[in-house]
Formats: sequence, structure tokens, C-alpha cells
Amino acid sequence: MTEVRFTHIGGPTVLIEFAGWRLLTNPTFDPPGRAYAFGWGTSSRKLTGPALPPEDIGPVDAVLLTHDHHGDNLDDAGRALLADIATVVTTRTGARRLGGTTVRGLKAGQSSRLEAPDRPPIDITATPCRHGPPLSRPITGEVVGFALTWPGQHHGPLWITGDTVLYRALRKTAAVLRPGTVLLHLGGVQFPITGPARYTMTAADALDLCETIHPRTVCPVHYEGWQHFREGRETLAAELETVPSERSKAFTWLPCGTAHPITV
Repeated sequence: MTEVRFTHIGGPTVLIEFAGWRLLTNPTFDPPGRAYAFGWGTSSRKLTGPALPPEDIGPVDAVLLTHDHHGDNLDDAGRALLADIATVVTTRTGARRLGGTTVRGLKAGQSSRLEAPDRPPIDITATPCRHGPPLSRPITGEVVGFALTWPGQHHGPLWITGDTVLYRALRKTAAVLRPGTVLLHLGGVQFPITGPARYTMTAADALDLCETIHPRTVCPVHYEGWQHFREGRETLAAELETVPSERSKAFTWLPCGTAHPITV
């Protein structure tokens, strides 16, 4: 059994601490106010800043970067932080763009291991993502999630879904993985220029997915602080009120800027 401390810093950025390890997901530390281009005429403005500045995070052993090419998952301050990180795990195309010997690129299904003296080894397996409607991958780019396993887990793997819609490959992966704890990227992202097309899961998708895999704990992230998020906390909370308590009790809101312990 492992107690893990999760500190939600904002958006998809979470500090994960356990057994001497300190991992950071998708570092975003820029202040609010700026608009970021996402390609093909899409853009979004950052509305809120991080709950903690990078200098308050402390040493980080590894960064888990679901993709490097969108500012809501890696911004300028986050990119500067990577220079001091011993290991960055990301997509294959992201690894080529970032360069350097500290960056490991994975495609869905591939794994990498983190090891350090006196700490449990962590196996990191990339999981599939489709960051938009069918056939959008050449436009939206390569994205992965991460499944983390290590000795002593009691409820199953820790799964970071990454930015993805709900689709067949994701369902299949989730059913095989059977994660005990999920950092679930939501937001129902849309852009005016692309109309009804969605680029991340909605609250309804979250309930649908979790009905299939029954995780013990689900922590929503990537749902606030940006103009392109169409569904915030209120939307998911309203959806949860419509389902039986045995389905909704797994959902846990991480407080921003404060470590929250969860048994994994």
C-alpha cells in the first residue's frame, strides 16, 4: 500500500510525491492574461495563474509531459523548468522537438522505468490519446497518457489520461489497465473556429469511462483556468448529482496548492 501526495498546481499540472519520488505532470507556470496559439487558427487565453510558483515546487525527479506543443500543457515557464529535470518522459515527436539526453520519447504501449537508490522502481507505460475528433491526429498532434506502476500499490496503477476524447482505443486500454487512481483530463475543450468538435473529455464522458473501469479514486484536472475549457467544475458536479452515490463517490477534487493524500 502506498500513500501518494497529490498537489494540484493548476490545469494539468500536478506534483506527485511518494516513497522519496517527486514527479511533476505537464508543467504550466506562466502568469494569466496571455493568448496562446494552438495551430490551424485556434487559440486560447490563460485566465488564472498557478497555485504555486516553480520556485516553491522544490526538486523534481521526473516530468511526465503528455505533449509539448500546446501552451496549456507546457508553457514558457514550464519549458524553462525542464532544463533542470533529470528525466522527461513525453511523446516521440515531443522528444525530437525538445532534444537532449534527458528526454525519453514513448508511443502508446511503450514503457520506460525510473530507478533510484532506496526507492521503488516506477514503470511508466504510454497510453493512447486522440486529442480531437476522428482523423484529427495529423492536425492536433501526438499525445499520450501515462500508466504508472510500482511495487506496493494496493488498488492498481495510477493513470494520467492525458488530453483525449473518449474513443475505442481509450476504452480498451482502460479495461485492460484497470487503474485504481485516475488523474482525468477533462474540460470539454472547443474552439469557435472548429464549431462543435471537442478535443478533450466532457463530464458525461468521465462518468461513462469510469462506469466501465470502476476506479477507486478519480481526480479531475485540466478543466479550469483557460478560455477554451467549456466545462468546469460546476458541470461535472451537476452530472455527479444525477447518478447514484456509488458511482460518484470515487470523484475527488484536489485542492489547488495543497497536498492531498490518496492511497494508491
